[in-house]
This record gives sequence, C-alpha cells and structure tokens, in this order.
Amino acid sequence: MNYAAKISYVGKNYSGWQIQPDAVSIQEIIEEVLEKIAGHSVRLTGAGRTDKGVNAWGQIASFKMEKIFEPDKLRLAINFYLPEDIRIMKIFIVPEDFNARYSAISREYKYFIWHGAVCPPMLNNFVWWRKGRAWNMELAKRACKLIEGRHNFKAFCRAVECPDDPFRTIESLKIKNRGRLSIISVKAPSFLTNMVRIITGNINSIALEKNSLEWLEKLLTGSERSDSAMTAPACGLWFWKVIYGEEL
Repeated sequence: MNYAAKISYVGKNYSGWQIQPDAVSIQEIIEEVLEKIAGHSVRLTGAGRTDKGVNAWGQIASFKMEKIFEPDKLRLAINFYLPEDIRIMKIFIVPEDFNARYSAISREYKYFIWHGAVCPPMLNNFVWWRKGRAWNMELAKRACKLIEGRHNFKAFCRAVECPDDPFRTIESLKIKNRGRLSIISVKAPSFLTNMVRIITGNINSIALEKNSLEWLEKLLTGSERSDSAMTAPACGLWFWKVIYGEEL
C-alpha cells in the first residue's frame, strides 16, 4: 500500500531532512519508527530537502508498507514513538504511482523575520531575529518583484553544490508585514541549495540600502555566489507546502 504523510518538525536538533552519515536526520528517525510498526524496512521519499536547522510546516513524504493500515490509526502509532519535535499531521492512501518528490508540481517556503531590539522568547529557533536598523519595505517589495520569473540563480546557490543548469523559475515571491514580523513567501517548481536563504539575504541587503536594485538585476544574469549577499540563518526558514495536481 502506498501512503503519503504530511510532516511538521522543528529542525534545531537535526542535520536536516535527508539521511546522512554520522548525523541524525528527520528521515532516519521516521524510517526507524515505520520499520518498528511495519516489521520490515520502509524508505521515505520526501518532497524536498531541508538543511540543518530548517523547520517544516508541511513536508510531504511517500512510503510503501506491506500491510494495510487505517490512516488515522497509523498516524497515531507513528506519533507515539516519535520525539515531540517531529509530528505526522496527516496520512493519506495514495495511488501506486504517487511519489512525493516527482509528483509535486510546486513547492512553497516561508521565511520569518523579527525586526527589533527585543524578540519574544517563544519565537527562538523559528524566526531570524534582526536587531539592526529597520528595513526600507518599499525596496524589499521591489526586490521581490525583480526576483520573480525565470533567471540564472547561480549567485543564489551554495557554490559547491551549484548544478550545471542553475536556471529556475520563481512563480511567486511576496513579503507581508505583521507589526515587527516580516513573512517572505516564495513558490517555485524546484529550488537550488540554500536558494531561499540567499534570496532572503539579498532582499535584506537591498532593504538596508547596502546594495542597489541594479546590483540585484545583475546577480540574476548568472553572477558568482561570491558577488551575492549573506545566507540568512536556517532557523527562519520553513518548508511550508507542496502542491500536487490534486490537493492532499
């Protein structure tokens, strides 16, 4: 039976989503629990990778089990064994050819930023706390508009993991403000390594008027990573949603 799970997690204590040698990953933790329940090894396929410290609201993973389980009961069983910072929010029975990664049409990330000298302690590990001077929000929004569309994002990718084809299409990039909280939402079919965090770092540079919109336009023509701005901290980034042909 083929299943899909919607998964939420806090990334602070893990090396990221994907299994890695000599490190604890979210994928590894969940697979160990699934094997305990199923009585055989179970391999998860995630809709996307998240790096160390990155959180998820709506990661989707697909997996197959020999036995048929009622979805709500399977969810309860998995959550019983999982640590409190990883939770299965929902389980679906999906068609045999469904694959969480390859069936996805688009992915959405959100990046949360708290501006100000004091940050509420309950937001620790969930936002980027910016203590410096205020952003020029009009410039931040203009930067978002420039980044939308298809561009060469070589300058927006971790240099050692940049593929031969660094072109990607940003379907939507918006910023909303709720008092001292800024929320950047970005949607695309696929992303490069660290891409959303580097996009955020470049928006930060524009909003602080350290660099110009013309500088940003040049970056989008295929500049080097070293020409770009900082990589924003992992803690503010959330893997928010995966879009499929039919909503899960």
